[in-house]
Amino acid sequence: MLSNKSITSLSTALLLLINVATEQGGALAQSIPSLRDAFKNDFGIGTALNNAQIEERDPQTTEFIARQFNMATPENIMKSALIHPKWDTYNFELADKLVEFGKKHKIKINGHTLIWHSQLPMFIRGIKSQDSIRTFFTDHIKTVAGRYDGKILSWDVVNEALNEDGTMRKTVFLQQLGDDYVTEAFRLAQQAAPKTELYYNDYNNEQPAKRAGCIALIKKIQAAGVRIDGVGIQGHWHVGNVPFKDIEESIVQYGALGLKVMFTELDIEVLPRNFQGAEVSQRMTANAESNPYTNGLPDTVQQQLAADYEALFKLFLKHKDKVTRVTFWGVNDGQSWLNNWPVRGRTNYPLLFDRNNQPKPAFYKVLAASK
Repeated sequence: MLSNKSITSLSTALLLLINVATEQGGALAQSIPSLRDAFKNDFGIGTALNNAQIEERDPQTTEFIARQFNMATPENIMKSALIHPKWDTYNFELADKLVEFGKKHKIKINGHTLIWHSQLPMFIRGIKSQDSIRTFFTDHIKTVAGRYDGKILSWDVVNEALNEDGTMRKTVFLQQLGDDYVTEAFRLAQQAAPKTELYYNDYNNEQPAKRAGCIALIKKIQAAGVRIDGVGIQGHWHVGNVPFKDIEESIVQYGALGLKVMFTELDIEVLPRNFQGAEVSQRMTANAESNPYTNGLPDTVQQQLAADYEALFKLFLKHKDKVTRVTFWGVNDGQSWLNNWPVRGRTNYPLLFDRNNQPKPAFYKVLAASK
């Protein structure tokens, strides 16, 4: 049995090792050039944060995030299922921590999202009354948007309200509240959060048909005299198939409406997929062909990924008078949702940093584009 003195000595040695590792990790983070600094005169550089990152469970990760990014979006914690789990109950604990995280590290927060047909509270399924849906809709926006007015930069007020052909998606809100529910959501958000920027967010809304529907939706909001400050293009694209022409046309056309343009959930898929977009309900069958790079990304794919990111950022910089933010959907490859969608357990590589927060060739191409 170890004596108390031996235990104390071992504890001291362990603490020293932890401190050394933390210092080394911090030094390593400091040695990597900063994206937020590289683009500080152009547009914001953001990331999506998960619960562990918001709670700062790993000091090295926190330091890395604070050095690389000046904007952040919560992956899940502000979605209605989590922040409003019961009819008369709100849970603001992690959202409040996110706000404090932003203040502490000089990172601006984008709220995501007030109204979305997915990740709704369980109790919504049992509601058949139009009046009850309207009460939820109104109270949710007023309560959540109002709580964080002046504390966050912006809200994705409505998320993914459109089908691929530009028509309105048949959500519970459309069915119960009618065609004007998006305008009404922005009206309520404007009242509750006058000091917060208000955005519409969607995927594939750079594609011509969906873009046309998005523009019609925006014009409808504007015609009603309701404030909308910007549009978010999520940016879930596939390596070697990024639609640069459509993206540029979308920046120009949305900008012509007097809107800010954000790329809000950027990642570039490198694994096989038999459909486009980011509809979370879609799935693929798992097989050997669906997860080909478990031992690392081939250099040819790595270089194509780097070339795609370089071309994207050159395009963003060309239109930096309209583009105000580029947010990556995750800090590193290990965090990406694309490891588990549309097939669970895949090994994906869609971001600028690998699973150890080390820069990939794409990072250096993006950095070079900034110069």
